[in-house]
Amino acid sequence: MGSADTIEDIEIRRKRLVYRAWHRGTREMDLILGSFADKNVPAFSPAELDEFENLLQLQDPDLYNWITGTEPVPANINSNLFEKLKAHKV
Repeated sequence: MGSADTIEDIEIRRKRLVYRAWHRGTREMDLILGSFADKNVPAFSPAELDEFENLLQLQDPDLYNWITGTEPVPANINSNLFEKLKAHKV
């Protein structure tokens, strides 16, 4: 997505990301990521949308372990947005 995106393009992208967050494959991650997306994606900047989209491409077991603190979060994943996700309460 580039700077030439229209508001309509960004809104469609937001809706797609929320949908993807709710349809992960494991119920736990559907609830965590879906409720997080409902609450936060509408206000995300284009850069935050990019970052969230990248998180959605990761495997559920890895994300779940990082979010719950079972495993340390890799440095390339840990960010302000990921910290916000970890702090999110369903």
